Amino acid sequence: MQHPLIFNDFSRNSASRGFTSRLFRDSSLPMKLLGRYLARLRKCCANMLDLRSGKNCQYSMADAGMAAFSVFFTKSPSFLAHQKLLAERRGLSNCLTLFGMEKIPSDNQIRNLLDPVPPEHFDTVFIDVARDLDNRGALAALRSRRGGLNRKTLIALDGTESFNSYKVSCPNCSTRTHNKGTDDEVVENYHAVLGAAIVGPGQVAAVPLPVEIIRPQDGSKKQDCERNAVKRWLQRIGPRLKDLEPVYLGDDLYACQPVCEAIRAAGGNFILTARRSSHKTLYEELDRCRPETLDRRVTRGIRKPKKYRYRYSWQPDLRIRGGEAAMPVTWVCLEIHDMAEKKLTYRTAFVTDLPVSRTNVADIVACGRSRWRVENAEFNVLKNLGYNLERNFGHGEKNLASVLLVLNLLAFAMHTACDLAEKHWQKARTVCGTRDWMFRNLQVLTARFVFDDWKRLMQVLAGEVEIPP
Repeated sequence: MQHPLIFNDFSRNSASRGFTSRLFRDSSLPMKLLGRYLARLRKCCANMLDLRSGKNCQYSMADAGMAAFSVFFTKSPSFLAHQKLLAERRGLSNCLTLFGMEKIPSDNQIRNLLDPVPPEHFDTVFIDVARDLDNRGALAALRSRRGGLNRKTLIALDGTESFNSYKVSCPNCSTRTHNKGTDDEVVENYHAVLGAAIVGPGQVAAVPLPVEIIRPQDGSKKQDCERNAVKRWLQRIGPRLKDLEPVYLGDDLYACQPVCEAIRAAGGNFILTARRSSHKTLYEELDRCRPETLDRRVTRGIRKPKKYRYRYSWQPDLRIRGGEAAMPVTWVCLEIHDMAEKKLTYRTAFVTDLPVSRTNVADIVACGRSRWRVENAEFNVLKNLGYNLERNFGHGEKNLASVLLVLNLLAFAMHTACDLAEKHWQKARTVCGTRDWMFRNLQVLTARFVFDDWKRLMQVLAGEVEIPP
């Protein structure tokens, strides 16, 4: 007989009848988009590096990976503990029905199994999610549709830190010394990562892509840095995204010839911030030129509208550095003037290898300014809205901290994909109002009830299905 606290149409013995296999193979089940992504991730987890030998294999690698992922997907550090209690009391848990896990490993077992796994192992899942969204047309709103950027995909690159400690460390930690040479000298250990995301002008969403961990490299005497990490990322991931016609966005750190050459070698174009302080040759040549300009009047604000003048300037065929082999680039600038107060309120400049003209200069600048989305719509959300990116879920001895970071980011990627293309998820988000409120309700419901599929859970969140007494 079905238990009254289980939202399903099968008995508590479903696991023994191969329910996991049916759930992740039957394409007719609801919430197919999310189900497909979870199935792809479970398959990826099943192929993770397993160093165990003999009979010490009570838990599968797939269960270990999905168990860690489920904590980040539900944004609940206590999710596994709640599911163990449900399994003991009801004979079934959401770990099985929603994530396809056959057994729930302990926290220590999960950490031990994930520690040897290289974080690059999950690259294909990120790319599969992005490609699936593109095939469904869900990325159309993120693509620029005008000028020379028609149908191109904007990919923003940026670095951030995910772990800091003066006591805990591992071989993958970077270090920095504070108060060097004094009695208060102390060494800080930290983890940094290069993030990438598909973004769009005026769009809030950012679709995460594989990351590159910034860590000490074999054979290198100097510490790893963000600029080296972006070159490795472009060599490893760039060719796999070539068919998306990528335009890479980044800050002034990336506006150098080695990175620009790496972008071109990966089949992409670039729009990169270029400051005068770090591009001496380029701005010396610019000062001897008369750039073309285009002025536009813009009114901003509703209650108290204000008028601004947007002045676009551009100059082609400038050298990005000194020397005969320097790459030619086009310099593009935007200045915003407050017409009432008659003062400059904003200024930014970029270098690009794309053709710039009066018809597309505004689009070029809008795309270049979208690089902030990787920071605002990805890193800030992960750090401040319940994903706990900077929390130490487990540091490990090899790769654990990096693997957990990647799984956390992958959970955010699937949330974003559902926001863009999963109708039941979208309705639940609309009814709940905010991401935070939706996940608070999700955490409470999954701690008390077992749902047979994601559709039923979303229907309860959206108020379409009543919770049984």
